[in-house]
Amino acid sequence: MISLFSINKLDKFIDTLIDSLINYIPNVIGAAITLIIGIVIIKVFRKIITGLMAKRNMDPTFLKFVLDVCTWIFRAILFITVIGQLGVQTTSFMAALGAAGIAIGLSLQGSLSNFAGGLLIILFKPFRVGDTIEAQGQSGTVNSIQIFSTRIITSNNQVVYLPNGTLSNNTIKNYSQEPLRRAEIILSVAYTCNLKHVKEVLHDVIESDPKILKTPVPGIEVKNLAENAVTLAIQIWAERGNHGAMVSDFYENTKIAFEKAAIEIPFPQRDVHLKTLQKV
Repeated sequence: MISLFSINKLDKFIDTLIDSLINYIPNVIGAAITLIIGIVIIKVFRKIITGLMAKRNMDPTFLKFVLDVCTWIFRAILFITVIGQLGVQTTSFMAALGAAGIAIGLSLQGSLSNFAGGLLIILFKPFRVGDTIEAQGQSGTVNSIQIFSTRIITSNNQVVYLPNGTLSNNTIKNYSQEPLRRAEIILSVAYTCNLKHVKEVLHDVIESDPKILKTPVPGIEVKNLAENAVTLAIQIWAERGNHGAMVSDFYENTKIAFEKAAIEIPFPQRDVHLKTLQKV
């Protein structure tokens, strides 16, 4: 049987718990209000800063990076403020958070390197959003520059994330910075062909294609006397957006022109000599 003493003790515990909850309600309400107001302030801050920077025509990539960093800082401040409203001792919490931050920083050196790399990319702008780049064995159009990585879309519509730390410390080939692009096309013709006639045919192909720019002047030169053919190098220029179409059209038009002019495009061949052994 439950004794009267146990019942009284239970009643006192329940009364104490109820009193504690009642006394704690203002802290919970204050923390909730602080959280809501903080979230609203962060959203308003983002809108205001976005509007101000847009009026000054600032780089959207830099704008997004700054907003992301500031947002995370404000969220951290809001988190500390909310737990302070709940009655948690922020001094001891900050000390513990600092110690944890050092441990996390040591274990996440790669992430810190990526953050620094992202900052360098934003400041020195080796590429921008919308540029077509090639780096770390990947090529595609830059979709966004994030805090720790750069997001690119490849030509076959695949998403690739490149770590900013590695990206900022390695070679980056940017296809979009210059308005003009040059293509060097290698062709082979048979030794029996008249090289002067071959060059005339190639000049006609170049002149007939409006995508190929006449300035800078296109070039045609003998590249090599190979084993089975004479190798020619053709340098032609186009506007950046027409580069791929120019190369494709040049190959097609050259094939048609060579066939009309009876210019032979050789294929690899080998002479085999057979000897008949006579029986003794």
